[in-house]
Amino acid sequence: MQRSEALAALPAWTYDKNRRAFYRKLTFKDFSAAFGVMTRIALEAEKTDHHPEWTNVYNRLEIWLTTHDAGDVSDKDIKLAKVIDALAPQGAE
Repeated sequence: MQRSEALAALPAWTYDKNRRAFYRKLTFKDFSAAFGVMTRIALEAEKTDHHPEWTNVYNRLEIWLTTHDAGDVSDKDIKLAKVIDALAPQGAE
């Protein structure tokens, strides 16, 4: 799937040209909610051996998805973005 097609199917994500990665920022009600979603994402990422780049400050989570050996996004990133979208609770934007 082409990057533009993938982004059309993933409206919460944008493309970060500098990192050559999909990007999404999530804001939760508190740190516990953010950490809980991070834990669920980590478990899913571990299953596929494809891990996000992310930062967490209190209730904010920023995520970048890229495939380093491909030099850009790949199908692995698209699949993980869909998993993250499914795990992120409604209203966590």
